[in-house]
Amino acid sequence: MRELIKRINELANKSKTIGLTADEKEEQHRLRQEYLNNFRSNFKETLMNVKVVDKMGNDVTPDKLLKEQNKIKN
Repeated sequence: MRELIKRINELANKSKTIGLTADEKEEQHRLRQEYLNNFRSNFKETLMNVKVVDKMGNDVTPDKLLKEQNKIKN
């Protein structure tokens, strides 16, 4: 993931200074999409392990999230 971000930043900096070739623009788009897919996947995985509790200690996890968590467990 670090190498992916490093390359995305290199292309962004080059784009700001001297511009990108068509191949580099395509690579930049592909890398950004890959990064976003990884981010979304990791975020969803984190959410699937979240439990929301109120001050009294009651489980108040939203029903929609509970349904998604149950889909994964089953």
